[in-house]
Amino acid sequence: MSSPVKTVKCLVWDLDNTLWDGVLLENGEVTLREEIRRVIVGLDERGILQAVASRNDHDHAWEWVEKLGVAEYLVLPQIGWGPKSASVRAIADKLQFAHGAVAFIDDTAMELAEVGHHLPEVRLYPAEVATTLLELPEFSPEVVTADSRERRRMYQAGFARESARTGFTGADEEFLRSAGLEMRIRRADADDLARVEELTLRTSQMNATGVHYSDETLRGLLSDVDHEVLVVSMTDKFGPHGAVGIVLLEKRDTVWHLKLLATSCRVVAFGAGTVLLNWLADQAAAAGVNLVADFRRTDRNRMMEVAYRFAGFGEEPVPGVEDLPPAETPDVERLGLRTERKPAPTTMTVHAVVLSGQSSDLVVWGAE
Repeated sequence: MSSPVKTVKCLVWDLDNTLWDGVLLENGEVTLREEIRRVIVGLDERGILQAVASRNDHDHAWEWVEKLGVAEYLVLPQIGWGPKSASVRAIADKLQFAHGAVAFIDDTAMELAEVGHHLPEVRLYPAEVATTLLELPEFSPEVVTADSRERRRMYQAGFARESARTGFTGADEEFLRSAGLEMRIRRADADDLARVEELTLRTSQMNATGVHYSDETLRGLLSDVDHEVLVVSMTDKFGPHGAVGIVLLEKRDTVWHLKLLATSCRVVAFGAGTVLLNWLADQAAAAGVNLVADFRRTDRNRMMEVAYRFAGFGEEPVPGVEDLPPAETPDVERLGLRTERKPAPTTMTVHAVVLSGQSSDLVVWGAE
């Protein structure tokens, strides 16, 4: 049985006689076929990033990219006179993608060979197949989530955010306040499950147990009145961060059992994990219960242990822990927290559900 084809994460376009028809320096103007526009838009909707590696005068070429109405779909344009392998490598490095997740399309066999020689894992395509890319399995993700459709905007926002932070001369906390960070914590629905499952798979450094919850298991918990499946997302003035965390919580009369907490490494620098744990502690304190969190050490989640310890979780048993069934495996620790009300953060605004109620409406933490 053959293994499934790995999805391309970024397609790097050549420009002349590939993305557009014509050679800009020779013809003075170029045209974009509607079939190519359809491919560009279609790949974007599937969450596949697109970039440019072209031998051209940068300003002149980018002027035509904008004139043809596709500039917004392209990230990290590499337009100049250097080798295209260097351009493709720079794109992959900036995106932090393995070379095998990147594809390059060009009308010239020599350029394809040059890239293939220096970057043998990059997937290569001749320009004549450009109009058929949407039909190929490697450009057809099995699942397209809401975050997938926003992926390009999220990366563009990330680049703008990184640039602004590099140029900011004040303290980190001042930058965070100036960024207008907002966190939203809401109850998951069926449409969220693909992204929730993906987060349990991919957040190895900020996953408290390293456990993967399947779509079937999560779907069952959505209808369980004793469980909360929460999705955490963030935005700021630069754009969306997308879904950045999940919480799986079992609510009992005397204690709330935090079975899973996973947050994206992309938002560690913004203190997202600490904010989320403090919010949970505040919600539990308001409901008059303590918190017990499952934690299983892995070779990658030391950062999550630090977040728990910093939030006050420890080995000392808390009232109510005796009501919980034994951990599923002996390597799962139970960390307890005697809860007390917590102030809202000063670096972001948190819009969240009230866990002691049934409404899915979001309220601003600290506004009550």
